[in-house]
Amino acid sequence: MMTPSLLTYLIVCPMVFLAGFVDAIGGGGGLISLPAYLMAGLPPHMAVGTNKLSSATGTLVSTVRFCLNGHADYALALPGIAAALIGAQIGSRIALIVSDSVFQIVLLVLLPVIALYVLLKKDLEPDPNAQIARSKQLAIVIVSTLVIGLYDGFYGPGTGTFLILVYTSLAKMDVLTAAGNTKLANLTSNISSVVVFLMNGVVLIPLGLTASLFSIAGHYVGSGMAMKNGARFVRMVILTVIGLLFLKVITDALF
Repeated sequence: MMTPSLLTYLIVCPMVFLAGFVDAIGGGGGLISLPAYLMAGLPPHMAVGTNKLSSATGTLVSTVRFCLNGHADYALALPGIAAALIGAQIGSRIALIVSDSVFQIVLLVLLPVIALYVLLKKDLEPDPNAQIARSKQLAIVIVSTLVIGLYDGFYGPGTGTFLILVYTSLAKMDVLTAAGNTKLANLTSNISSVVVFLMNGVVLIPLGLTASLFSIAGHYVGSGMAMKNGARFVRMVILTVIGLLFLKVITDALF
């Protein structure tokens, strides 16, 4: 197994902090952290595995912080977690037989539409007068999380961002509850992935644990900023993540 150099730590750790900060607020931190591991010279499979370790530890901190401050709806979160796991399993199996260019084409069409929606919607908070039956809300959460979980297993980047947008726009959750529920689903899938990568020996543990400290710091600061500044701040970060994802999809398609 490779031994990371000082330069590797200097490249990875600051970017992982930034990724944790962004991920805690609007999802999509992997768009920053995974390229950092690749830029530092890790082989792709080891970059993904080590990134999962640092992401999981950071996500644990922001999840706990959201939950302790009452920003989670467990009656919706628990079915959502189950749906995310099932969807991810289906998506990962589809990925074995279908090219990821299929999702790239879909995202090239969808991402500008999603960005336009967020731009035109001045506030992500749902209308306080809007009424939605609890059974309908539960159905929306299960179906949408299953579909986005499938995307996560197949392709992945921006999963948390998509969940927050669907939870606020369709399931009518407030932004912070949507973020808390998203973190619970993400944490579950991250832990599941970390176990698989560790069992297969594709995690650079010294680097992953060191980067975890920076990820924890980023998630702690980011979750605090989200709870302090509310929906408008989350909206700004989500737009940034969508822009990064669009850039990644174009780059992947071209090169």
